[in-house]
Amino acid sequence: MISILGGWFSLSRRFRAHATPYGETKSAGPLFYGVKMRFRVSYGNAIRLTAATDALYISILFLFRIGHPPLCIPWNEIQMRRTKFLWARYIVFTLGAQERIPMRISERMARKLGILDRVPGVNALDVEPNFDRLPNNFPDPSGRKPN
Repeated sequence: MISILGGWFSLSRRFRAHATPYGETKSAGPLFYGVKMRFRVSYGNAIRLTAATDALYISILFLFRIGHPPLCIPWNEIQMRRTKFLWARYIVFTLGAQERIPMRISERMARKLGILDRVPGVNALDVEPNFDRLPNNFPDPSGRKPN
């Protein structure tokens, strides 16, 4: 039931892993990590993420593998954005162009995996604009002229 609610089942139809990770790989550590997926389904300390040259590999602790086959999602099927909740920073993936299943991981875990470097167009996420100070040539929305 959790697999269907969280979206894992939908992803497994197209992205079931049939091979091991290809090329350079990074894993966040020897332990499993927690992620949140669709409808706030939480996989606490049960997920293993591996960032490889070809794709993001996702698997779950063997005890919970029923209904959760390992996944291999190519980078071109992943969209990414940064978000915050209170003081914590997260990376939200949208997995599958057709399925559009959200998966949220901590920014710290994304950095350990090297994911921020692997997904095209993510460099813009690393530059956070400062909207408190506008450049001198930028018109002030209130109509006042800069000093």
